[in-house]
Amino acid sequence: MTKSSYRANRCRVPISYDRDAQSDTSAVHYPTVSVIIPTLNEAKNLGYVLPYIPDWVHEVIIVDGHSKDDTVEVARQMMPEVRIVEETRKGKGAALRAGFKAARGDVIVMLDADGSMSPLEISLYVGGLLSGADYVKGSRFMQGGGTSDMTAFRRLGNWGLTMIVRVFFGGQYTDLCYGYNAFWTRVLLALELESDGFEIETLMNIRALRAGLKIMEVPSFESDRIYGVSNLRAIRDGWRVLMTILRERFSAPKNKLATHWSWQVESPTQAYLEAPSAVNDETLPDTSTNLDEVKSTNGYRTSING
Repeated sequence: MTKSSYRANRCRVPISYDRDAQSDTSAVHYPTVSVIIPTLNEAKNLGYVLPYIPDWVHEVIIVDGHSKDDTVEVARQMMPEVRIVEETRKGKGAALRAGFKAARGDVIVMLDADGSMSPLEISLYVGGLLSGADYVKGSRFMQGGGTSDMTAFRRLGNWGLTMIVRVFFGGQYTDLCYGYNAFWTRVLLALELESDGFEIETLMNIRALRAGLKIMEVPSFESDRIYGVSNLRAIRDGWRVLMTILRERFSAPKNKLATHWSWQVESPTQAYLEAPSAVNDETLPDTSTNLDEVKSTNGYRTSING
């Protein structure tokens, strides 16, 4: 029995298959996916998120900022296998960075806990990565996308900030301030994130451009939050986004790793230690996911009500 490996896109995540059983889809080992969900008092909204995450997702990580409600308990009831990360620092950026650090999958998907982002779109993002992209971001302003949760003032501000980024950094972004993104975990080496607030999403988009990543935008629809009030403040957070753009354009130090070939190697340390020996099939990591351990109904996770 002969095993071959195909390293998908520049991030070189292995997809292995058995040549003797190519007609059997169970013989294909796809990259594992980690979904990161920052939470702060979102117990009532989790019912519109967790049950709809596809059951082929390898792990779901809740990064909780010390919620005062029973967010963590509800998450565990709905999804017993969920991983909980407690984050003491304030801000969405701090929560996302904690989730990125804890992620064990080959792919990371960012998802809000308020139900505004549809988990049913995850396959669209992962599909973009498997087709060759390094970084896939959602857009509410492409054909097929949309939003029911954006005022005219916020829409104008988002458009203006998007145009500034296009002038300063190039690219063809149609939506800058939207946090539904997916990327190969290895890309974190090139992004080198440090922001703690909402502006982290803009920072990621800019540094993806600066690093020369293969970026794909996909249409996404943003729904209204069902319960609670958003922590987003248009003027305050818009100003922080603008300052992030200006800092990245005029004063940010160059990330030499971002444009260096070494981050594209599957494991920089291992590659250095083993060079120049060839990598064989035995050294390739197993990226398969045991879907038998995940309870599902019609391809999606079972809710608390069964």
